[in-house]
Amino acid sequence: MTVKRVAAVDCGTNSVRLLIADISCGELTDVERRMEIVRLGQGVDRTGRLAPEALERTFTAMRDYRKLIEQHGATATRVVATSATRDADNRQEFVDGVREIFGVEPEVVSGAEEAELSFTGATKGLLHLSLETGVPDGPLPPYLVVDIGGGSTEFVVGTDHVLGALSVDIGCVRLTERHLRDAGDPPSAEALERVVADIEAALDRIESEVPVRQARTLVGLAGSVTTVAGIALGLPAYDPERIHHAILSAEEVHNVTRRLVAMTHGERAAVPVMHPGRVDVIGAGALILDRIVRRFAFPQVVVSEHDILDGIAWSIS
Repeated sequence: MTVKRVAAVDCGTNSVRLLIADISCGELTDVERRMEIVRLGQGVDRTGRLAPEALERTFTAMRDYRKLIEQHGATATRVVATSATRDADNRQEFVDGVREIFGVEPEVVSGAEEAELSFTGATKGLLHLSLETGVPDGPLPPYLVVDIGGGSTEFVVGTDHVLGALSVDIGCVRLTERHLRDAGDPPSAEALERVVADIEAALDRIESEVPVRQARTLVGLAGSVTTVAGIALGLPAYDPERIHHAILSAEEVHNVTRRLVAMTHGERAAVPVMHPGRVDVIGAGALILDRIVRRFAFPQVVVSEHDILDGIAWSIS
C-alpha cells in the first residue's frame, strides 16, 4: 500500500491555512491542520495593494508552516492564493516571499479554479454520507457548494463533477471594510441594508450564470459558516468534529444571523466559538449565508470543515 504525504497551503483574504495529510487508496487522513488569521486582504478593496504589515503577518505564519512541513516529511507541497492576491497590484511581492519560504511557486488561482478546488474538497465524502443516511432530506446531489471567504464567495453546482461555477466579490472582509467599519457598534440598519444590497446584486449574477436552482443540497464552507454552526449548536468551544457535516435549518441560520448583527463588538468577542480574528467580520459573513438560504429557499445547509484546503491536497495526490 503506497502512502503519499502532501502539504497544502491555502492563503486567503482573511487566513492562511495548512493541511499535511496522508493519501492512500482514495482516503485522505489528516496529519496536521492549522489556521492563522493574518488578514492579508487588509485594505485591498480600497487601495488595490497588499499592505506591508499584512504581508509580514502572512510570511511569519508561513515560516512556521514550513517548519511543520519539514518535521512531518511531506514530499510534495502546493501553495494556492485566492481573492486578495488576485486583486492586488503588488502581488509579485507576495509571490517572491512565498517562493523564498517554501521553495515552490505559489499559484494565484482564478475564481473558477478556486471554486473547483473547494467543490472537490467539500464533496469527496458527501456521496458516501448520502448513501449512509438514506434519508430524503440528506446531503443528496446535485450540490450547491458555497465557500464564503474574506474577499470573495465561490458558488459551485455539481454532482461528481462541476456543472457550473462562479466567484463573486462578496466576502466577509470586503463587505465589512466597505460598509461596516465605521457604521456604529452594533452597525446601523442603513449600513446593514447596504451590505444586503451588495449581496443581492451578486446573487442576481449567480442566478443568471450558475444552475443553482438544480441543486438539492446546500453545502457551506469556511470560517463564517462554521462559526454560525458552532453558535447554532450551542458549543462551549470550537469543535470541528461536532461542526463537520452538521445540518442547520434555515431558521437556525436566520436566528444566528439576527443575533450577530445586533451584537456589539464586545458581545461577539465573548461568544465561546468565536475566533478573535473573526469578531469584526462575522456579521457580514453570516449575512452572506443568510441571504443565500433565503434567495434560493434552501430548507437547510450542510456544514463542511473540508474545503479548498482538502481540494488542494487531493490535487497533488
